[in-house]
Amino acid sequence: MGDRRWVKIGIYVGAFCLAMVVTIFLATTYKAVFGPPQVVAAPTEVVEPANQPERSGSQLIYAADNSGPAYTPNERVALADPSNYGDRYTIDAYGQPLTNDYIAVLHETVWSANSAINTFQTHHPRDEDQSSYHTIIDRDGTVIYVVPPDKRAYGAGNSVFDGANGQESVVTNPEFASSVNNFAYHISLVTPSDGQNNAPSHSGYTEAQYQSLAWLLARTTIPEERITTHAMVDRSGSRQDPRSFNWPHFLEDLHQYPNRQA
Repeated sequence: MGDRRWVKIGIYVGAFCLAMVVTIFLATTYKAVFGPPQVVAAPTEVVEPANQPERSGSQLIYAADNSGPAYTPNERVALADPSNYGDRYTIDAYGQPLTNDYIAVLHETVWSANSAINTFQTHHPRDEDQSSYHTIIDRDGTVIYVVPPDKRAYGAGNSVFDGANGQESVVTNPEFASSVNNFAYHISLVTPSDGQNNAPSHSGYTEAQYQSLAWLLARTTIPEERITTHAMVDRSGSRQDPRSFNWPHFLEDLHQYPNRQA
């Protein structure tokens, strides 16, 4: 009996060690895939990520110089269930090539970061239930990567971006209204506790959230004029997020980065 007991203990210990090795490997892999690219020395050098989709429009994330404030937020990965995001399309539902430059769409969670993550990590087989953001910025400024930037997050339904090139919206499924999802990078700010309702405003976002948002967008090539909100692209008239967003405050933080100065 004693020998069998020690054999069982050995099996349990071995299984635990194997599980730890797998967990560390997956965490390291996800960090490499989802974490923002590293900054390069030369401000004029631009490197495309290897996992970007093939498309004729501009790429989303570059390893560009974003030297500026001595600010680096905490970062973590909380990968969404694959049912809640998909590939970016190079042609629309009617076979027309897609060349839209990227936009950044700002949202708010209404509830906590964990509540949003739980929703995105839940398997949703029905199209109408699927939703996600690429990134969530928590109240303490922590940047949470949910969907890889080269994938299409489901952050906006019936939507259009009204920019310098006119109205931009893409049909990827003829059964649904066109949206900006195919060329959007969705970022959501965690809402303060007094905003967990449908009121038109709340107490606003923290300084850490504005700093992290500026830090994140300074690492992209999305121009300032293509940074927008869910409320501005929504065509249903039902979206108002991010409520109480302070544009001057955000732009002041963003313009501290040399590559974002006017």
